[in-house]
Amino acid sequence: MIRIDSVTKRHGTVVAVDDVTLEIGRGLTAIIGPNGAGKSTLLSAVGRLIQATEGTITVDGRDVHTTGSREIARRLAILRQDNHLAIRLSVEDLVAYGRFPHGGSGRTAVDRERVEYAIGLLDLGAVRDRFLDELSGGQRQRAFVAMAMAQDTDHLLLDEPLNNLDPRHAVSLMKLLRRECAERDITIVVVMHDINVAAQFADDIVAMRDGRVVHHGAVADVITEPRLAALYETAVRVVEVDGRRVVLWE
Repeated sequence: MIRIDSVTKRHGTVVAVDDVTLEIGRGLTAIIGPNGAGKSTLLSAVGRLIQATEGTITVDGRDVHTTGSREIARRLAILRQDNHLAIRLSVEDLVAYGRFPHGGSGRTAVDRERVEYAIGLLDLGAVRDRFLDELSGGQRQRAFVAMAMAQDTDHLLLDEPLNNLDPRHAVSLMKLLRRECAERDITIVVVMHDINVAAQFADDIVAMRDGRVVHHGAVADVITEPRLAALYETAVRVVEVDGRRVVLWE
């Protein structure tokens, strides 16, 4: 369980996250909202990439900013929106880096098993020996997702994981995340702009605007014409196709 209690994040006089209280349980939760809503800032605070100005965040009862880094990293993995490395790594070396919180880096039998599992999940076998700067944007993105998967945590935070992915790999990744939730009973939180992907794959939706959570609930409760029109300030239609909600912007 991720608990966010009265969290505010300020950048000078700008309030990026404004007094957010939220509980996120098992399953796939999508965070949606317009640009500047505070989605990535909130995710970064949960993933302890930044520190909240006010409030507390706990993962399984452990405060993310007072608990030791390695212990939190055994419970929570995060994929940032922009990933830059100062060193040159192969795909396999990057994925193995996800085992660092467990004392590995890919050397033990368990490490090797998790690295192989993640490389296979993300369909990276053919490029495992290539350096990241030799890959396409989509291949690099999948490599970073694989590193997060290799970390083998019960909580996975992904900021725009579909960036640079073609439709085949984007759908494949979302199906993979759904399967991981079902088979391992874990928590996955995804920040995304594609409302239709969120509606198709998420269990719960968190809708943010101006740093605040304005809606949180099941897809049927959040993906509605009045709520989306107000959230994005644009006309919208929501239709049912094969039992799924599809958003048509007008």
